[in-house]
This record gives sequence, structure tokens and C-alpha cells, in this order.
Amino acid sequence: MTEEQQEEFKVTGADVKAKVKELIQAGNARKIIIKNEAGESILEIPLTWGAVGAVLAPALAAVGAIAAMLTNCTIVVVKK
Repeated sequence: MTEEQQEEFKVTGADVKAKVKELIQAGNARKIIIKNEAGESILEIPLTWGAVGAVLAPALAAVGAIAAMLTNCTIVVVKK
């Protein structure tokens, strides 16, 4: 069994959607968590090998809506 690794990125609200798309395209993330400035989790996106295209479109729309409300946030990437 492999251990999960986490990586964190601090981004501005304007950059959230682009960074999430970049992380999804990299293909090595199991879950993406977006946290506000207080460190509270506001969105968790579980990723699987089969989740592509139309399945991720609603999640990316939610990321865009959330990004509009945030000034700074942290993206936590849980890797395999």
C-alpha cells in the first residue's frame, strides 16, 4: 500500500481555476481540496482515472464560482 502525499499551493482567487485545471491535467492527483484564508475546506474534488471531460466540467464551474469570492486561498493536492 502506498502512502498519500500532500502538496499545497497558495494562489489568488483569479488563479484558482487555472491551477486546478493544470493539476488535473498532470494526472497524478487523487483529490484536490480548496481552502479559504482561514484554512477551512470549502471544496473537495475527488479525482479518479475515469473522471475526464464532461464529468469534471461541473467541478471546474464550481471552482470558477468559488474563485470569484476568494482573494487568496490554498489548494491542497492529495497524490497517490
